[in-house]
Amino acid sequence: MPEQSSAKALANVAATQAEGNESAGSPPRRPFLLLFGAITLPIILLDQATKLFVRSHMALYESIALIPNYLDITYTLNPGAAFSMLAGAPPWVRRAFLLSMSCAAIIVLAVLIVRSERVSTISVAFALVMGGAAGNLIDRAFRGGQVIDFMRAHYYDLNYPIFNVADSAISIGVALIILASLFGRDDESKPDHSIKR
Repeated sequence: MPEQSSAKALANVAATQAEGNESAGSPPRRPFLLLFGAITLPIILLDQATKLFVRSHMALYESIALIPNYLDITYTLNPGAAFSMLAGAPPWVRRAFLLSMSCAAIIVLAVLIVRSERVSTISVAFALVMGGAAGNLIDRAFRGGQVIDFMRAHYYDLNYPIFNVADSAISIGVALIILASLFGRDDESKPDHSIKR
């Protein structure tokens, strides 16, 4: 009997030490590589592939109706930010501002994803926004500060600003952040590693 109780006590001590080592020594597994590989990188690749396809198969301002009076593919170049914002600013100001803001946003989002404890709605949203920001940054850096836009949603002559895959990822990510903030629980809360006695 005494041997069994001492074995149980040793097992409890070993389990408690293992929990303490797990919480203190090695941090919990981070989802950065999973989110980058499953969301951010595919968005960048899809965004660049669709832009290259449109650029190589269509003339500038050419339009192809997918759903007449609702959805077209229209090849345009956007010198501004998402949805043509800042398109009227001087070119050097616009380019410097947009490049620096895109780089800063990508760095901040990468840090936020790295610091996430696990995959959550917010970390998925950050990965979406980071993929969209990186896709448009590539255009600005290598296409003279202009971004290829090609998706035109409209109702007859009532037009929504022409956009691309990167803009869509940013919009979906921002919508997820807003919805999670309004209706979600705190799914980024850290696990309790305190020892229960």
